[in-house]
Amino acid sequence: MLMFCIGQLLNLDTGNRDGQNLVTEDVTVVEGDVATISCRVKNSDDSVIQLLNPNRQTIYFRDFRPLKDSRFQLVNFSNSELRVSLTNVSISDEGRYFCQLYTDPPQEIYTTITVLVPPRNLVIDIQKEIAVEGEEIELNCTAMASRPATTIRWFKGNKELTGKSEVEQWSDMYTVTSQLLLKVGREDDGVPVICLVDHPAVKDLQTQRYLEVMYKPQVRVSQNYPVQGLTREGEPLELTCAAFGKPQPTDMRWLRVDDEMPQHVVVSGSNLLISNLNKTDNGTYRCEASNAVGKSHADYMLFVYDPPTTIPPPTTTTTTTTTIPTTITDTTATTEPAVHGFTQLPNSAEELDYGDLSDSRAGEEGSIRSVDHAVVGGVVAVVVFAMLCLLIILGRYFARHKGTYFTHEAKGADDAADADTAIINAEGGQNNSEEKKEYFI
Repeated sequence: MLMFCIGQLLNLDTGNRDGQNLVTEDVTVVEGDVATISCRVKNSDDSVIQLLNPNRQTIYFRDFRPLKDSRFQLVNFSNSELRVSLTNVSISDEGRYFCQLYTDPPQEIYTTITVLVPPRNLVIDIQKEIAVEGEEIELNCTAMASRPATTIRWFKGNKELTGKSEVEQWSDMYTVTSQLLLKVGREDDGVPVICLVDHPAVKDLQTQRYLEVMYKPQVRVSQNYPVQGLTREGEPLELTCAAFGKPQPTDMRWLRVDDEMPQHVVVSGSNLLISNLNKTDNGTYRCEASNAVGKSHADYMLFVYDPPTTIPPPTTTTTTTTTIPTTITDTTATTEPAVHGFTQLPNSAEELDYGDLSDSRAGEEGSIRSVDHAVVGGVVAVVVFAMLCLLIILGRYFARHKGTYFTHEAKGADDAADADTAIINAEGGQNNSEEKKEYFI
């Protein structure tokens, strides 16, 4: 009976998938997973359904399994559906599977099983394990034995790079190799290079290698003292040299460019100390550091400025000024007392604030110049001249405002009709008739 049924099936048209009462879908499965094949009837009339493998061997006839492959298991059977599962799928299981319906005429439809194989191994080969700054290195990433061929992408950190891929086919499997040429710098040291695979059978498959880059030292000179401000004559100076490289610098030294190092300069390892700066120390000081890759340096340009200048308080001197006569009505001359130059000017040095003036100028950028003593003398002369002018003005003022005042000895003469009567009536008599004059100076 079974052979008869098979003979009848051989006469079916297996290429027509349209206008049938049967329905099925293609299946894509990853190698090793489970594939489910479903044969469904749109309008069931209780006809017999069976499933055949690519070799036309019957897997299930209704709910009976003639094929002795235990990987096929019945999932569901009814008058309208036959559903079968295939476990542990391999490449050999790929192909067309046929659903047949015993009607008049018989109907047949096929479903295709596609097996995906992820890359079995993902490896990055690097041309040089340790690269030197500025070199171009070659990296190769290989994805072996995949189906279909995989796509390889490159990343350096978070930045995507472009490589060149080659595909080789072995039987039904594919091996893909991608090449990346990368010029490395010191900033690439310790950065991961990632090989990422795009394949329908796997997600987030990647491998990475960390770059190791050697580079020459990077040198920096810092000023420890004075922390801020200008380097002045007589003050100390301390410099520190810091160098970073791979490998770490082993040789570090100080030198003076285009001249010999002063004898009073003290060099201790990475530090340079000048305890007492002077103008002869001006110049460029260089710190050099070297390692197995190369040598680098950093320069410090020293310019020694003048020390801050403070004007000392003026010494006490005695200067006698010219006597100024003041002429009054009764031709009596008076002489002003002598004025002592700076002793009569209260706190003149503080009021002029020459020290503050020079200190404020000392902070300006540029060379610090000494205060010209001729200027100081000129200022003092102007002050003395101003005082003399003031005395002259006061003298003229008093001369214009002098007055004649009478004493109370002649009070009784106020009511006299004439001068003779006033003299007779004056209290004190004629002896006191002489005017007594008072001068207000």
